Amino acid sequence: MNPKLITKSLHTLIESKQPVFLWGPPGVGKSQIVAQVAERLNYKLTDLRAVLLDPVDLRGLPRISSEGDATWCPPSFLPKTGEGILFLDELNAAPPLVQAACYQLVLDRKIGEYELPEGWVVIAAGNRESDKAVTHRMPSALANRFVHLDFETSVKDWLDWAERNNIAEELRSFIKFRPNLLHDFDPARNEKAFPSPRSWEFVSGIIKSNPAPEIEYELFKGTVGEGAAAEFYGFCKIYRKLPDPEFILKSPDKAAIPEDPATIYALCESIASKASPENAENIMTFATRLPAEFAVLLVRNAVKKDRSIVDSAGFTSWATANSDILF
Repeated sequence: MNPKLITKSLHTLIESKQPVFLWGPPGVGKSQIVAQVAERLNYKLTDLRAVLLDPVDLRGLPRISSEGDATWCPPSFLPKTGEGILFLDELNAAPPLVQAACYQLVLDRKIGEYELPEGWVVIAAGNRESDKAVTHRMPSALANRFVHLDFETSVKDWLDWAERNNIAEELRSFIKFRPNLLHDFDPARNEKAFPSPRSWEFVSGIIKSNPAPEIEYELFKGTVGEGAAAEFYGFCKIYRKLPDPEFILKSPDKAAIPEDPATIYALCESIASKASPENAENIMTFATRLPAEFAVLLVRNAVKKDRSIVDSAGFTSWATANSDILF
């Protein structure tokens, strides 16, 4: 399931207080999706890394009551009131005894003398055994207590998220150009670094920190692996030498058009990112000077950035003249 469908499913299952397990390869954003859902619902989020727990941690410590009986003091990290999500991340990486300690908490919503508040729901996540991450086979008794959802990456969903979260413009353009590199994980390659939504977010942070030119490629390589880093580094060199988009938007009938297709592609992405009602006519003027496939790319992305572009006279004129490639 793509992230949008995962989000819709979580909303439904949270409403019914049904425990959920999210399965997916490393770095696809399982934890982030859960955090986003909690934020949208205005729920508290308690994130427990099951792999860091001992079997006795969930039950707490015993004490002697005033009546002389042994009672259990639940740990402070378990929620006591309100509404929220108890997120058991990396649950299947935890030792079998820790997973067993979760049985009662997941199904019966209590463990020992502790009871999960009515407004809370349990969500867990973990990597698949085929990913060769640190995992233990989940006991069938525990697995049968969850609804299981398989998490898959979606370039469209990631690009929408990236725009909302101010991911570096050149990185967004690169993923549009090479969508297969958004997530390229093969456990057989045994790589230390590989492209994933999480590692590309790290790359965006590196770009914004303005690293010295002589170390930029090495930083990219250490984050997304050698192959992806080489492609992205080459793309960045082209992207950063583009004609000034502001000049093109001011003089769309005079600006020179690059000859290299990769450069034209990057330029279209850069101009489209600045689309607004004020420069709609100039964008359409420039589009009429481009080869058909790049004109379509520019107009499509400009409209996605600002839907009002379709109301301009320039768009109507261009769409009429290019109806054979649009319909």
